[in-house]
Amino acid sequence: MSVNTFKEDEEQKEVLKKETLIRLYRYLLSYKKQIVIVLLIMVLTIGITMANPLIIERAIDVHIANKNLKGLVELGIFAVVLNVIYVLGVKLRMYLMAKMSNEILVTIRNELYEHIQKLGFGFFDSRPTGKILARVIGDVNALKSVLSNSVTTLIPDFFTVIAVAIIMMVKNMKLALSAFIMLPFLIVGMYVIQTFSHKRWQILRKKNSNLNAFVHENLSGIRIVQSFTAEQESAENFDWLLKEQKKAYVGAVSLGDSFGSLIELTWGAGGFLLYYIGIKVIGVGEIGIGTFMAFSTYISMFWSPIRNLANFYNNIVTNISAAERIFDILDTEPEIMDQEGVEELPDIKGEVEFEHVSFSYNDESDKYVLDDVSFQIKPGETIALVGPTGAGKTTIVNLISRFYDSKKGRVLIDGYDIKEVSLYSLRRQMGIMTQDNFLFSGTIKDNIRYGKLNATDEEIIAAAKAVNAHDFIMKLEKGYDTEISERGARLSIGQRQLLAFARTMVSEPRILILDEATSSIDTHTEILVQQGIEELLKGRTSFVIAHRLSTIKKADKIFVVDKGKICEAGNHEELMERKGAYYELYQAQFRSIA
Repeated sequence: MSVNTFKEDEEQKEVLKKETLIRLYRYLLSYKKQIVIVLLIMVLTIGITMANPLIIERAIDVHIANKNLKGLVELGIFAVVLNVIYVLGVKLRMYLMAKMSNEILVTIRNELYEHIQKLGFGFFDSRPTGKILARVIGDVNALKSVLSNSVTTLIPDFFTVIAVAIIMMVKNMKLALSAFIMLPFLIVGMYVIQTFSHKRWQILRKKNSNLNAFVHENLSGIRIVQSFTAEQESAENFDWLLKEQKKAYVGAVSLGDSFGSLIELTWGAGGFLLYYIGIKVIGVGEIGIGTFMAFSTYISMFWSPIRNLANFYNNIVTNISAAERIFDILDTEPEIMDQEGVEELPDIKGEVEFEHVSFSYNDESDKYVLDDVSFQIKPGETIALVGPTGAGKTTIVNLISRFYDSKKGRVLIDGYDIKEVSLYSLRRQMGIMTQDNFLFSGTIKDNIRYGKLNATDEEIIAAAKAVNAHDFIMKLEKGYDTEISERGARLSIGQRQLLAFARTMVSEPRILILDEATSSIDTHTEILVQQGIEELLKGRTSFVIAHRLSTIKKADKIFVVDKGKICEAGNHEELMERKGAYYELYQAQFRSIA
């Protein structure tokens, strides 16, 4: 399976920017009522904006020219009231859009997180966690300005440009055309810039993702870094990633900033042409002073929203790559998912059967990890899986839990093909304990309750007592209410393993999977755990993977797995009498101990 590391840029399929924008804007359709209110407010504020130059024109050409002080005062009061309404309308519009865009971001982030939780182990095995976090947090946040400005900038400024253009053409066509003559140059320039800019912003987001992946990985493994005095190497890697990010950022921003220069150049040229044509071509005498001043205001009102629209376009070019990365994950089909028409798996007895099962990873289809494996387990039996590393032991239990799907053959539980039942109904009846003793931030009680969210305090304590975790928990300052970090810094490795074991036990599984579950527990503690779980294993089908063969001597069956096949099967006594692979493993282990 190919793995993407923090040193490699993520691969991403190319999609049309138009398709991405349309998909993003579909989220706005859930807020039709709010958008209508915002649009009505914008119509009012645009109307007031259009009226201001006309008020100035009337004040100069009518009231001031005729020395009508009363009319001028009345017009001034009217203008003040009108612009107070404008300010209040803009503030209300911005508030509504900010609220709407934040709610959409929450929706997108929830959809992304829920979808990621449905993806198979292959997705997580192939990329660092930090790169996934970059999409859930950074890329989603980047969409805020695009969403909020889509209504508050795009629509009002677009209609403002149209309205101003119409008014200018009605009042004086020659002056209007002088202001419009630079627009084609602006449009062509923007198109050229965005063509190159979009690629650079894509690269920057990938570099940000690499940096995020490294920081997450490095801090998660800080004990290893410090244990092997690898701080200097980590600092050098961090410095290299920072330089890569800086290089990408400078490349993206330098090109993106040229939008501003292009706008200022075309705006300035348009203003110059207005005055040149107004004075030299048409002549000042043919245009009233009020009209000329109104036109001066209108050209500012014409180019200002164009600048806003160009900046908004630049903002889209900058952040559309974030939307592409988000939709790239949302479009990733879960490797393991409920098929259409699946049924609920009823309460099971625990019979497990493999029918000619073969499995390989996606990019290693010609290399089977399991090859034509068949067996049948009766309810309540304890099965031990032994064999060399990489033989396929963990793959067997992963297929039972349906963390992966077999390429060939079927896995049956109580006669049900596990591909034909819902994942929830399957996994809720399983207890899975691995050598990864991951704990969540919170109390010890919360960590144990994670195995059964509605478990009572009595059930939690009973599970802890069953694995002999109760005594050490009660010695802690706050007992079961003791707060721990995700790494369980205050607990020993064995204690963390016991808590994880209690978490599995409280779920009351019908099928129990223990994958190197006691690997981190000392021999004395392991004896106590074995005593505690014997009663819990009764009546449950159990699969136990352990390198210490002394822990699985009481298993009903022992499967020796090697090169993707079960080469031997039987109980301890039978396999020892056969003097085959299991006998050699057992003898070799005890010789190494001696």
